[in-house]
Amino acid sequence: MITKIINVTGNEVSSNDDWAKEAAQVIRAGGLVAFPTETVYGLGANGLDEEAAKKIYAAKGRPSDNPLILHISEFSEIKDIVKSVPDVAKKLADAFWPGPMTMVFEKADIVPYGTTGGLDTVAVRCPSHSVARALIKASGVPIAAPSANASGRPSPTLAEHVKEDMDGKIELIIDGGACDVGLESTIVDVTGPVPMILRPGYITKAMLEKVVGKVEVDPVIVATKPDPNLKPKAPGMKYRHYAPKADMTIFEGKSEDVVSRINAETERLHAEGKKVGVMCSEETKAMYKGDVVFSAGKRSSEAEVAHNLFNILREFDECNVDYIFAESFESDDLGMAIMNRLIKAAGYKKTKV
Repeated sequence: MITKIINVTGNEVSSNDDWAKEAAQVIRAGGLVAFPTETVYGLGANGLDEEAAKKIYAAKGRPSDNPLILHISEFSEIKDIVKSVPDVAKKLADAFWPGPMTMVFEKADIVPYGTTGGLDTVAVRCPSHSVARALIKASGVPIAAPSANASGRPSPTLAEHVKEDMDGKIELIIDGGACDVGLESTIVDVTGPVPMILRPGYITKAMLEKVVGKVEVDPVIVATKPDPNLKPKAPGMKYRHYAPKADMTIFEGKSEDVVSRINAETERLHAEGKKVGVMCSEETKAMYKGDVVFSAGKRSSEAEVAHNLFNILREFDECNVDYIFAESFESDDLGMAIMNRLIKAAGYKKTKV
């Protein structure tokens, strides 16, 4: 298969554009289209076509019990794919849609189990990216779309990342430039009496609580090790994700202690002839002795760190490092989402110093 790439730039896009019509035709024919959203690039197919959903799993090498998110272009489109919309969901949609938030509902019968990973619930999102919404509208169906990377790899924030993992496996890549947020959407389960965060993201717990009051956090998010017995209700809850090729460890503690420990580990590995990469903050970048040192951004700007995270993990792969040491970016706000991704990328290897 030859994968075609279409460049779409600017905010003035429409579902009537030639690129949208071409991509929609691929979707309606049961094919796969990678497209930009404000979070990361998605790998899209007709979410109501079980055979098309199977193609997503095959292209990614993704376990078939890992649910897909259905993307809609307007809130009104949700009525066809969920059994009901609780009042709390309407409040959240009014506050955060279009945007980087996904909600989990009881699914309507029209949504196949092949899309939901065998669950009676369905995850739904209305993205804010103009290209994504134009594609969904032109297609006339909800688009099932996980991140457009090979399963387990860092999520793609550039079309070049998609090409690395998907070239020859899918029909079309829409290149809309760099994604703004850089982390996948916050996922909120609205099927219970109290909304529950199943995956942290740019929309934080505090932001949600300002709209609907009490919000719970799934214990899996803050787990220090994976649960093999977990039945995933949302994407990314069960399997290792975001992993670079090199062995990765996160170090947590006072800044000076973390720098000292990482440099000591670096010197030890240098003596063995190994190449070391370090992910750190802008404030400490000059202190490290690694072969490749990438700053994720200033600690005062969590949005900057989130935006850069997956791109840095892929850059480490390009540099062919043998080991990666990362500073911790823990906090109660966006730091929860950043650490959720980092701890999975490291295979839950975190050391306190």
